[in-house]
Amino acid sequence: MNDAVDPDLIAHLHRSTGLPPSQCRRLALDVLAQHMETVDAFVRRRHTELKAREGLKNEQIYVRLATEVGLRPFAAAPLTERQLRRMIYG
Repeated sequence: MNDAVDPDLIAHLHRSTGLPPSQCRRLALDVLAQHMETVDAFVRRRHTELKAREGLKNEQIYVRLATEVGLRPFAAAPLTERQLRRMIYG
């Protein structure tokens, strides 16, 4: 993952938490890294975790994954210039 973090985000975290800017940067990188996972990667990872660690069966896992996917933000696929234009101008 890119180590660049929006300076405004770091400043906001610093103001709202009182943590030093270096810790705010690390916190932001940790949170962003978790949310840069794609839906496919998340589903595969969680399936493995739920099966191996919790011993759940697929029927139970599918219900749980459907719920978890709905609760998480995921990294967006890269957009082409054409897709961006269509979003803006229709």
